Amino acid sequence: MSNPRIMHLQAAEKVLRYLKATQGQGLFLKADSDLYLKAYSDRDWASCIDTRRSVTGFSIFLRDSLIPWKSKKQPIVSRSSAEAEYRALIKKTTTCEVQWLIYLLADFHVPHSQAALLYIDS
Repeated sequence: MSNPRIMHLQAAEKVLRYLKATQGQGLFLKADSDLYLKAYSDRDWASCIDTRRSVTGFSIFLRDSLIPWKSKKQPIVSRSSAEAEYRALIKKTTTCEVQWLIYLLADFHVPHSQAALLYIDS
């Protein structure tokens, strides 16, 4: 955002064209099985060469449909891979997003019959 180029504008236009062409589509969820949330969280310890900060990423599925995903550089330099993994699970990332989705399902009166599953690689 601080230094946009022509290729960034072209990528944004491509996304907008895709969204316009697929307006009527949505998530396909089977009616005969229970709803459950499944989240995957990972981090890449000290992957930024300049700042040595870790990159956190997660993806969350409702049944087999991917709903939110995110990749973000952590705000603090972690001293170990375990610390980076811990930060990936807390601090406004995976667990917060899962909790928000559980509240959202409750607000929509969608039954959520089992606990959310959270997978990490450590």
